[in-house]
Amino acid sequence: MMQQIYPVTPHAYAYEINKDFHFAAAHYVPSTDAGKCQHIHGHTYFANITIVGDMLDHSGFLVNFKTIKDLVHRRFDHRVLNKDAAFSDEDPSCFPTSEVIARTIYEIVQAHLDTLDNQPKCVQVFLRETPTSYCVYRPKEASAQ
Repeated sequence: MMQQIYPVTPHAYAYEINKDFHFAAAHYVPSTDAGKCQHIHGHTYFANITIVGDMLDHSGFLVNFKTIKDLVHRRFDHRVLNKDAAFSDEDPSCFPTSEVIARTIYEIVQAHLDTLDNQPKCVQVFLRETPTSYCVYRPKEASAQ
C-alpha cells in the first residue's frame, strides 16, 4: 500500500482519525469552460476523511471507520455522479467538480457525525481526482466547531 501524507488542519481536539478509501465514478461538467471535462469520463477517486473529537463512543472509538467509508462508497462507487441528487446541471455551485464532490462528501459525513452522542467533527476531506490533481475541503471554523 502506498503511504500518503495529507495536509494537516490545526485543531484543539484530543483525538484525530483519518480514513483512506477509493471509489470509481464517472462525471461531466456541464460548462463550456470545462474543456474536455464537458464530456462524460471516469476517475478512480482517492479520498481521505479527517475526523476529530474529544470523547470516544461506547466502544472506545471516535467513530467507526467502516461506517465512514460506506457512507460515501455505497452512494458514489460505480455511479455517474451527475445523476446523484447532490449535483445539478443547472447550478454551477453543484456541478460535480472535485471541489463540489469534496464538499458533498463532507456534508454526508458530518450529517452522520451529528447523530452520534460523542459529537465528532469532520475537519477535512482530501479528494484526489488524478495522480496530479487533488482538492482539499475544510469547512469554515463555525461549521467545524
